[in-house]
Amino acid sequence: MEKTLFNNEITGMKNYIMFEIKARQIELTPMLKAKDRAPIALSMGAPVDRVPEFAIQKTTEHMQNDSLHTYSTPKGEVRFLEGVSTYMKNRFNVDVNPKNEVVSLIGSKEGLANLIRALVNPCDDPKEQDVIMLPTPGYASYTQMVKIAKGRAYGIKLTKENNYQPNLDEVLEEYIKEGNDPKKIKAIVINYPNNPLGCTCEFSYLQHCVDFCNKHGILLISDNAYCEMYYDEEYKPHSALECKGAKDCCIEMYSFSKSYAMTGWRLGWACGNELAVSMLARIKSTVDTGIFKVLQYVGADLLESKEGQEYIDSQNIKFKNKIQKFVDGLNSLGYKIAMPKATFYLWLEIPERFKDCEEFASEMLEKSGIVLVPGTAFDKDAKRYVRISVVDSDEKLAEVIRRMREDGFQFEK
Repeated sequence: MEKTLFNNEITGMKNYIMFEIKARQIELTPMLKAKDRAPIALSMGAPVDRVPEFAIQKTTEHMQNDSLHTYSTPKGEVRFLEGVSTYMKNRFNVDVNPKNEVVSLIGSKEGLANLIRALVNPCDDPKEQDVIMLPTPGYASYTQMVKIAKGRAYGIKLTKENNYQPNLDEVLEEYIKEGNDPKKIKAIVINYPNNPLGCTCEFSYLQHCVDFCNKHGILLISDNAYCEMYYDEEYKPHSALECKGAKDCCIEMYSFSKSYAMTGWRLGWACGNELAVSMLARIKSTVDTGIFKVLQYVGADLLESKEGQEYIDSQNIKFKNKIQKFVDGLNSLGYKIAMPKATFYLWLEIPERFKDCEEFASEMLEKSGIVLVPGTAFDKDAKRYVRISVVDSDEKLAEVIRRMREDGFQFEK
């Protein structure tokens, strides 16, 4: 069978970077175990803790309801949509109408990909392609989602100099100076708290993004998957929908994966601008028939319950302690890194003696069994950084520091 049978964008793309890293880890596992360096994965952004007991109990209860074993709809069950509405009001004091401003998602990743497909008019000519502006460094799948839709991804640089909150007026000015057509911009994606940087943003910056998008007739897509993972009330993440005029231009994505360690359950939602929600629901109606009703009912229970909030609170305390210990361990090796304000990610600068992040990550895996993600997975220019997901047990994280010390991975110029 010839590859020409298949979509050019699909045949030309690589597998998702995390799965490539996992395959390499599996390949090297026998060798690493033989030298007492069994792999410790700090690559996937996936909590390893057990999901809330409350969710398991509720799943058992709802499984007994025969009516919940039939087809759902891509839009979502009324019970789930109302649970989302309750959560948004309680958490952000934002009113969203469950009837027309919320849609269920098979995890926020699916929602982002389908929304981009709904926005972009497929085109092979780079000069004529619709543009989605993306944070850079940013989630590794963003760019691929745009490429598959046959649009053009335009990176918005997040740097220390702009406090990871770039002025969008300046971004647009630079975009136009480069000879680009501003009318081609369909959407801007923001991601606070951020993967891979672990940074948050000020509420005033969210308002800046909303104002900019309203001014220019652009959709603002807020990826808020990490909003419940924070370690200081001063930096408690906001919703972009709290901003004045947000519903005129903004749709926001949420996930159960990080907050409740429910990565395999594939449950999330989008809410906000009525037209954007309806277009997302429309494209989903052609590609899926909804999430298992039992999961939706459990999700609603979690969003409305004290047990769900107690789980989030306890996990944040646990992650704060875990990450601080690991940060202290890295700094004892000469690295200079601060505790992130949110998420479980560390954006680590590599020692100068390594050519680039790929070499550093490769040596860490092959020599010490420590699995990291090269910074270039998130930004082609991030050659001096790796991303670390601080999700494993305290014992294994302590083992990582021990191996780095023993195997010569101290930070030295």
